[in-house]
Amino acid sequence: MTAHVKQRFFQTLYFRVIVGIILGVLVGILAPRWAENLRPLGDVFIKLIRMMITPIIFFSVVIGIANIGSTHKLGRVGIKALVYFEVVTTFALLIGLAVASVFQPGKGMNVNPATLDITSVAQYANAAKQHGFIDFLQNMVPDSFGSAFANGEVLQVLLLAILCGLALISLDDDNRLVGLCESMSRMMYRIIAILMELAPFGAFGAMAFTIGRYGLATLLALGKLLLCVYLTSLSFIFIALGLICYSQGINLWKFLRYIREEILIAIGTSSSETVLPRLIIKMERLGCSKSVVGLVIPAGYSFNLDGTSIYLTIAALFIAQATNTHLSFREEAFVLVILMLNSKGSAAVTGGGFITLAATLSVVGSIPVAGITLLLGVDRFMSEMRTVTNLIGNGVATIVIAKWENEFDAPRARRILNDERSTEEELLEEEKSTVSI
Repeated sequence: MTAHVKQRFFQTLYFRVIVGIILGVLVGILAPRWAENLRPLGDVFIKLIRMMITPIIFFSVVIGIANIGSTHKLGRVGIKALVYFEVVTTFALLIGLAVASVFQPGKGMNVNPATLDITSVAQYANAAKQHGFIDFLQNMVPDSFGSAFANGEVLQVLLLAILCGLALISLDDDNRLVGLCESMSRMMYRIIAILMELAPFGAFGAMAFTIGRYGLATLLALGKLLLCVYLTSLSFIFIALGLICYSQGINLWKFLRYIREEILIAIGTSSSETVLPRLIIKMERLGCSKSVVGLVIPAGYSFNLDGTSIYLTIAALFIAQATNTHLSFREEAFVLVILMLNSKGSAAVTGGGFITLAATLSVVGSIPVAGITLLLGVDRFMSEMRTVTNLIGNGVATIVIAKWENEFDAPRARRILNDERSTEEELLEEEKSTVSI
């Protein structure tokens, strides 16, 4: 029996991704120049998954709204989700601000802002100029129905999906369109299941490139900053999210074990996009209703960025400390407010974290925008932690909203979380037989 269990474990995606990550780290250390050439493995895998993100989000939201059945309930769920997102992300921003103020990771670096090369971050500084609130609203509206999908604009796809979902609610006498959307969604998830077989290669290439390009020396040079980000994120996960889970009758550790494949893939690829489709499947399998999952996960992808919030506050204060820019308490509070406004939707933009940071520093004025160059070497390592924190935060948010709506199957969740045989084969079987998104 034991041999059988081991054999099944070695066949899981979880094990194969672990192997890919370990091999990537070893290759990056032993052959850094060759490892840098392996970047296409990670980039191609991320692109393959990314091409499926917008249709999956579209169908998930459309079906979720159609299953809600009324605009009143839709508004109620949406408001609850947005309030939860705002409270938790604000708490994450406050934690990041407190940790950076106490430990001061940039203190003693004594960097002269005049020596920093702004050209290396010019693309982010330029993009930040179009990152105001009005621009944010305008960018939510696509030029055409197809352009949102062609450009991979998540917020635009969300808007289209909400409109289509509302239209389906008004066509309550015709279930054929909902059935068609469910069939299309199942096909999309089957494609994702096929593409996920490439996850170990993607994790191997991305990790090898990261270690090979930046090396362990970079980690040591900015180790205090990395330590602040990692310890703060882990504390947020196990204390803040742990208490939220406890209040909802969920064991956080068991939940983390349940989504362990998604966590590993996020670490290996430094991308939340690669695990978004699987997270939707797993949250439905856990017992959250289809309507809640279809709304909360896609919306959380843009608005519930706990890890990014922690990173942004620590990064902003790190640059100020490294360049000997003194900030009063009022100025620190101002940074916090600007980050609260600017951080929404940053996950849907390439380099969104840097763009948000550049936009915030531009508004604050006293902190040099060129200081972002200090983060370039270790941002890849920090992105792994913030991606994992965002992933876990969105999973917890889905459970909370489902519980608030009385649309959470607690006995089913208890059975699944206590079942140690949560293998890749069982996930695919659940997707095939019980999950029709």
